[in-house]
Formats: sequence, C-alpha cells, structure tokens
Amino acid sequence: MTDTNNFIHNIIDKDLEEEKYGDKVHTRFPPEPNGYLHIGHAKSICLNFTTAQKYGGKCNLRYDDTNPVKEDMEYVDSIEADVKWLGFSWDQRLWASDYFDEMYQCAVELIKQGKAYVCELNADETRAYRGTLTETGKESPFRNRTPEENLKLFEGMKEGRYADGEKVLRAKIDMASPNMNMRDPVIYRIAHVPHHNTADKWCIYPMYDFAHPIEDAIEGITHSICTLEFEDHRPLYDWVLREVGRWPAPPQQIEFARLNITNTIMSKRYLKALVDEGKVDGWDDPRMSTIAGIRRRGYTAEAVRDFCERIGVAKANSTVDVGLLEHCVREDLKARVESRNVVENPIKIIITNYPEGESEELEIENNREVPELGSRKVPFSRELYVDGDDFMEEPVKKYFRLFPGNEVRFKGAYFITCSQVVKNQDGTIKELLCTYDPETKSGSGFEGRKVKGTIHWVDAKTAIKIRIRNYDYLMIEDEKGEQTLNPDSLIETEGYAEPLLGEAKAGERFQFFRKGYYIADEKFTTDEEKVFNKIVGLKSSWKK
Repeated sequence: MTDTNNFIHNIIDKDLEEEKYGDKVHTRFPPEPNGYLHIGHAKSICLNFTTAQKYGGKCNLRYDDTNPVKEDMEYVDSIEADVKWLGFSWDQRLWASDYFDEMYQCAVELIKQGKAYVCELNADETRAYRGTLTETGKESPFRNRTPEENLKLFEGMKEGRYADGEKVLRAKIDMASPNMNMRDPVIYRIAHVPHHNTADKWCIYPMYDFAHPIEDAIEGITHSICTLEFEDHRPLYDWVLREVGRWPAPPQQIEFARLNITNTIMSKRYLKALVDEGKVDGWDDPRMSTIAGIRRRGYTAEAVRDFCERIGVAKANSTVDVGLLEHCVREDLKARVESRNVVENPIKIIITNYPEGESEELEIENNREVPELGSRKVPFSRELYVDGDDFMEEPVKKYFRLFPGNEVRFKGAYFITCSQVVKNQDGTIKELLCTYDPETKSGSGFEGRKVKGTIHWVDAKTAIKIRIRNYDYLMIEDEKGEQTLNPDSLIETEGYAEPLLGEAKAGERFQFFRKGYYIADEKFTTDEEKVFNKIVGLKSSWKK
C-alpha cells in the first residue's frame, strides 16, 4: 500500500514495482565523525533504519572519514552509542576510508578518459575563476593538459611531492553550467595529515561529493537518503557514477527536508564552538540538542522516535515547534514514571494540634493514571515543609493555596488550616503555625466540607536534601528578534524530598508532584548526593 505521507517510501514502492533493484532495499546512515550527533541526525537515523526495516532490507552505518583533520574516535564512539540508544542496529559498520584505493582508481579512470585534470590555481584563484550565479565561470589554464600529464602529476600528488594546496584534482565538466557544483569541482586535495584508519598511507584525500556516490555504489546502496542541501549536488552525484561507469544499477539520491526546531541549535559547528569555548558542560550538557545531551536530560528514545514519526518526511524546509518534542516526551513519561514529593524554597509548617513525638506513614499512589505502579508509604508528622510557591501572606485573587485562615488539602494526608505566621527579626518567614482535621484523612471516605486547593509537602524530620537543576532553552530571542544564548538556561537550587528519593539511582526518572519530570543525573548522582535534571514541565504549550 502506498504511504501518502512519505514520498520516499512512495519512490521505493515504485522502484520495487518496476524491479529497478530487484526486490532489494539498502539504505545507509553516513555521519562524519567530527562531532556529536544532534536531534536533527536522529530524524535521519530513524528514517534510514526504519525504511530498511519496513522493506525487510538492510541499513549500513558508514563513517564518512575523508577529512582526517577534523575527525576523532571519541565521536565514533558517541555516534554508535546514539544509534544503539535510539533502538537500531546496523547491518554493517563501514568506513569511507576502506575504499580509498578504489576511489583512487576511479579518479585515474576519469583522468584517462579526459574527464579530470590536475589544477594549480590557489583557492582564491579557483573561486575567482568559478564565476557567480549570474556569470559563467572561466576555464583554468591547466584544464587542457593531456591525460598523460595529468596522470603523472596525480601520481606525484599521491607520492607526496607537493605541499598542501599546491595542486588539486578537478572533474572536467562544464564551467558554464548554471549549477555551480558542476563547474569543474575539486575531487581530490592534498593533506599531509595522518589518518586514524589508513595512518600515513595517503596524503591525498577525496572530496565528499566524489567519495559519497562511490561509497554508496560499492556497498550496493539502492536509495541514498540525504537532506535537502544536497539537492544541488545530485547532478554531480549522478555524473560521478555515470562517468566512472562501474555499476549497472547505480544508487539514486533522494533529498528530504532537514529538521529545524524552534529555540534549538541545529548546527554541529555551533555546538562544537559552545563546547570549545566552555559555554556548556561538554557535548552531553543537558541543554545541548545533541543526542547525548537530550539522553542525559532524561528524554527517552521512544519519545524521540515518536517525535520523528509525527513530523513525517517533507520536501520543503520548515521549522517544528519544540513544544511538539516536549509533548512527545511528556506523553511517554506520564505512563511510566512514579511521582515523588519535592519542595523548593521550603517553608516550615508546625501542626500545633498534631501529637508531639508521633508520626505515621501515609499510603500515597505512585501514579494516579497508572494504578499498576502501586503506592508508597510517606512519613507524616507534626513538622513538615511546603513549597515556597504554595504560601502567600496576602493572597492574590483566585489563589487557593495556603494563606492565613485558609484551609487546603495536603496531598494524600489531611485538611490543614494556616492559623499564624511566625517571622524572624528581619521580617522573613520563620514558620507557619497550622492545625489539621484528623477526620479528613485521605482515603477515609470523608465527605464533609470541600476545599479548592491541594498542595504537596515533605516530612521535616525524614526529608533529604537534593540538588535540582532546572533547565530552560539554551537559545532565546532577544529584543531584536535574533537568537542569543539564554543566561538563565540553567538555574540550580536545593530542595527537600521525601526519603524514598534517597534511593534513586543515576538515570532513574520521576515526576516531582506538580512540578515536572526529572531524572537523577548520570554524572553527579552518587549514593551520598542526589542531583536531578529537569526533563520537561507538566504543562504543554504545544497545540495540535
């Protein structure tokens, strides 16, 4: 059946019907190991792997390691962790550098056919000769060398006789082409840099636009799925495969719109700059849009896959509301995590008519929407803490929480009435004196008077201190309408939590009642100290 929401699958359906590649569907995810992957790459990962899964095909993980200057094995490890975390496994793990010998032979064949030449123009001269969008380019003075001359010079490049930038190999196509990418593009450059895979074997390296189609063809890729910025490069992709001519059923490149999200950095280069300049706590800083960052933030792989499926596959670039991503995270977490009581900016409560020296354990449900998650026992006694936001000495209109003379329900406990505010000498609040109604115990079937407010609390004697890291967007819009770094993207506070949170392990997620979803931070949470990252708030700003 045709999937009208996925034009790529529609193309594949037609190819299968026409037996263009027989019954074969083979995709690949080809990252360059020069940084950590971000949420935009997650869309490409999901698209390539799920497409292969849908058609019973294969998907390779291939590292585009043709530029040894920027690449690092740290990035390789992070990429593999990201793909696995998202729930996918590759058919083969491959390296573009494995094909350097074959790429070199392909370049030699083009030279022999008179379709590639060695050029000695420097970078500035090459740009000047290239022309503009409105002016055709000018042919290089080295363009009409004989194949024999070019073969000898290219061999010299390979043997290291020339310095970086002294010579390049260019494809001989059309300097008058309206497509700038077809104006004799560089396909090999000199770089005297050791390579992680090939060591010092090579000092010339293929350019991406030359290497990529050859890699796809060697691996038997059928559908080379990439983002829209490569659309103008497709004629060159096809030219390389056609002119090299080794593959009777060459792969086809299909472009889709890249993912842009509001308030989110979608540039690997900019993300790297933030790391290098120390403006964030590494690639996995929970404010970063890297997959490592959102994983540490507490997002789930299921939520990210759901998000990628919801936004679909488009042919035109657009920007997705970050609220949709947060909605997917919230929808996933609300059905799987337990609730805990946590208070920030605590105010002490003394229940004056509660027996001194006594305490009790109240049974409180872990997740009201998922009864299967059971309940827990929470200590309750004469002295408690409530959240600073849940008391106002002079309440505003429609404020139904705690204030002098008002009665509220303490979640899972009793009706409590504030009777007196006790202050310190400097006028700050020392404690609130309150009374409770023992007949109103939660779950007792009390059907008397009603109250409008329900607030949460922790027992003062047994509460544990925790560190809370509340995150906001890393980027915000300034008064000029431009994106800028948010100075309040991380606000760290301390709070009191019910004692069960003292058992939390790194990576465990909870709903802090009435506050949001949080995860025990994998770097800072220990047996002695509990540090929680805010994953997402409880309320959604996203509208369908």
